[in-house]
Amino acid sequence: MSKTHSMLILPGDGIGPEVMEEVKRVISWLDENRDIKFDISEGHVGGRAYDEYGVSLHDDTLAQAKAVDAVMFGAVGGPKWDGVDYDKRPEAGLLKLRKELNLFANLRPALCFEPLVDASSLKPELVSGLDIMILRELTGGVYFGEPRGIEELGNGQRRGVNTQVYETYEIHRVAHVAFDLARKRSGRVTSVEKANVMESGLLWREEVNVIAKDYSDIKLDHMYADNCAMQLVRTPKQFDVILTDNLFGDMLSDIAAMLTGSLGMLPSASLGEAGKGALYEPVHGSAPDIAGKGIANPIATILSFAMALRYTYDCSDEAALIEDAVNEVLKNDIRTADIMQPGKTQVSTSEMGGHILDALTKLNN
Repeated sequence: MSKTHSMLILPGDGIGPEVMEEVKRVISWLDENRDIKFDISEGHVGGRAYDEYGVSLHDDTLAQAKAVDAVMFGAVGGPKWDGVDYDKRPEAGLLKLRKELNLFANLRPALCFEPLVDASSLKPELVSGLDIMILRELTGGVYFGEPRGIEELGNGQRRGVNTQVYETYEIHRVAHVAFDLARKRSGRVTSVEKANVMESGLLWREEVNVIAKDYSDIKLDHMYADNCAMQLVRTPKQFDVILTDNLFGDMLSDIAAMLTGSLGMLPSASLGEAGKGALYEPVHGSAPDIAGKGIANPIATILSFAMALRYTYDCSDEAALIEDAVNEVLKNDIRTADIMQPGKTQVSTSEMGGHILDALTKLNN
């Protein structure tokens, strides 16, 4: 008898609902063809939740998120909500989800599918075979540190304050994840910070070294964040697992996105303690400029669901099947607008989803 997996779907704003529809189609395909059952609930988050409830994450939605095995998240934000109070802005709902679920480890793979080598902004020889895992600490650092805010100083002057702060346990737990990931990959970790100018960076470096003593089989290097940004566009294949903090991880993973051809190709997983919840989301944002046009790329969201199959639901075979199906579609020169190349066939969001379902059926037979 097959197990029923629980999942909360939060499509969010902008292109979020459009790309999430394609994930629902994949879930239905799994139900029909692989006998994998899901108990799906759905809710609002971000701007859509603010319009409905006056907050970007309702308490009932948060309770649902805590009760399920995993959350599938679309995207939040848009100019419609630019004037909303900071603590109620769409992005605040996502930050609260991460914090309340204690999702401290954000996995962002930068994998270049071979058919998209020419779509990268770098030379093909630099990105062919690229496979980097960026591990971003997600619940600490400057995005959550106190004090924070904007102060009135008088005489027309104001001051904005954000605090970069990390404690030993926060660094240790995410470092363990990095070294464990490296053991399943190429055995290399590059820890990234700014130890030369930031005390929090120096603490980060020292505490990562402490954890490294338990992993003598893993090669550890340290690198300053600005140098890492340069190296990602200079010789990206030097990296295996990049371990870094919340702020630098946010920036470096977006840089890595262009190595693969498009933000529309990059999935992510946000994990906490084993068996205590997870959130999966595409790296791209809500893209309000193209919302409703049916041209968004659903692949990052579909690949995020594949990560959920692998890391939460123990369905690695099905995760690999989805990844293979995506690669098959790309090999057949099918593209959405963001990864369109000369001589290829441009398709809509739903058409891309349909092609992936066809490839799944073909590979499953």
